[in-house]
Amino acid sequence: MSETHEQLVTRQFGPRAADYLTSAVHASGEDLQQLAAVVAGARTARLLDLGCGAGHVAFAVAPAVAEVVAYDLSADMLAAVAETAAARGLGNLITRQGGAQRLPFADASFDFVLSRFSAHHWQGFAAGLAEARRVLAPTGRAVFVDVVAPDSALCDTFLQAIELLRDTSHVRNYSADEWRRALIGAGFRPGATTRRRLRLDFAGWVARMRTPPLHVEAIRALQAQMAAEVTGHFAIEADGSFTIDTMTMEATPA
Repeated sequence: MSETHEQLVTRQFGPRAADYLTSAVHASGEDLQQLAAVVAGARTARLLDLGCGAGHVAFAVAPAVAEVVAYDLSADMLAAVAETAAARGLGNLITRQGGAQRLPFADASFDFVLSRFSAHHWQGFAAGLAEARRVLAPTGRAVFVDVVAPDSALCDTFLQAIELLRDTSHVRNYSADEWRRALIGAGFRPGATTRRRLRLDFAGWVARMRTPPLHVEAIRALQAQMAAEVTGHFAIEADGSFTIDTMTMEATPA
């Protein structure tokens, strides 16, 4: 019997909670610092970390706000988040389990909704954004961080292909224009955006997801055979390491 997408996501990420907790790519970065700066001084705020993964956003912002709800599909991820929060003395951090397109929270119940490197796994991208808008207070603020697809169709196709080979729960990395249209459609007013480049060490990238050897070989074969437009855009290195585009997108209720 085949799995649902949510079951696939849970199977893919649950056993890898420890890997993502210690991943340097996820545990640090200018984008994480930017999220912490967004909530600085909001002592009475309630915040949702949507698709929290190993909890790095929740850990970064918890000292600044009244309450953080770390929300994720994976029970194993949430267990790791709760254990780490307790070890760090973050008593205002709680966990809740579920999918992005069906949030178990009341309308306008959060002052901030933050989401980092999660949306490309959502089966319902538009539904997830609509839910984020629903639970955000009228004066609230949302910030989304994710890999952003290149405008070039060739580079976009390559990116989606290697992402899917690496992790079969991948849905899509969206372009900046797709993000803006989707945010508007969900009832947001898109605000400031920050573009960055992120280098990924190939060995660590596939090991973190425990990508099957056959899929690793397929990714390396694609890298070796692509046109100069692709190898140049992604700065593909001899060992397979490469660089992707990311974007931090701020939004407020329209």
